[in-house]
Amino acid sequence: MRVSRKLFALLVLFAACLSPSTAADFKVGLVLDRGGKDDKSFNSSAYEGANLAKSKLGIYLKYVEAADDNAFEPSLRAFAQRDFDLIIGIGFAQKEAVKKVASQFPQKHFAIVDSEVNVPNVRSLMFQEHEGAFLVGAIAAMTSKTGKVGFVGGMDIPLIRRFEMGYTAGAKRINPQVEVLANFVGVTSEAWNNPPKGKELALSQYDRGADVIFAAAGASGLGVFDAAEQKQKFAIGVDANQDWTKPGLILTSMLKRVDEAVFSTIEEAKAGKFSGGVKRFGLANNGVGYSFDQYNAKILSETVRQRADELKAEIMNGKIEVPDYYKLNR
Repeated sequence: MRVSRKLFALLVLFAACLSPSTAADFKVGLVLDRGGKDDKSFNSSAYEGANLAKSKLGIYLKYVEAADDNAFEPSLRAFAQRDFDLIIGIGFAQKEAVKKVASQFPQKHFAIVDSEVNVPNVRSLMFQEHEGAFLVGAIAAMTSKTGKVGFVGGMDIPLIRRFEMGYTAGAKRINPQVEVLANFVGVTSEAWNNPPKGKELALSQYDRGADVIFAAAGASGLGVFDAAEQKQKFAIGVDANQDWTKPGLILTSMLKRVDEAVFSTIEEAKAGKFSGGVKRFGLANNGVGYSFDQYNAKILSETVRQRADELKAEIMNGKIEVPDYYKLNR
């Protein structure tokens, strides 16, 4: 079987960087999705959680930034073949690779974010994104002066449609007449790492009247923020707290605590308490939410925050049922 030069280079890199280390007894391998650890969003949050475990728990950590989808399986396998105790795949695109490699290494522990893998030694870390998106949709509608808000998604997949549906529902809860403009960067994994396209879509939405845009697009969302700066209008971040990237322009960020999920999984595995199955993170356990800090304190009013918190309570007590794209499209 021929091995591509890119894959061969990847394996050589592993041979170099995965040499035995005595720095810690518990070893964690992290395989990041497209966009890498500096996307200031999804991957950054995962890396921060793992790095926190390194500093607080004394684990040994190695990470790989996948160049493309073909790198997932060999990256996971390289960790599994060595003395790594826990291997974590970040992103739904790693589902089949995690399923295959975990099945072949039943003595190893695996985790995956954003996909359910029904293998005993895999923990699936799932988030109620639609709940958090509902809150920032409401915040967008309360802030908008034009009655138009925007949504820029990354890859057009059910996960991002779930964000869009929750966001739209939240906006319409506040203003039933609000218009939501929605576009997606693309239909392949390249859509997560295309800031110029994100900026192009956002500029178009601003020109059509949107004055707040929610970017659920990975690193492509950085282009949305650039458009917000150019037009001096608001954007909303996603996954990690992105308020700091454009202070005074990022209205809030829809927090998806991938960092907490990764950290807690490492902590439990290191303590010998790892279990497979699905673990869900939503409003009830602070797995999702919205950000408020010094970077958006002057633009996110107390009145808006109070209403958002009321909506959060109504979701948690069952008074509001947020529409879920997954459930509606089974």
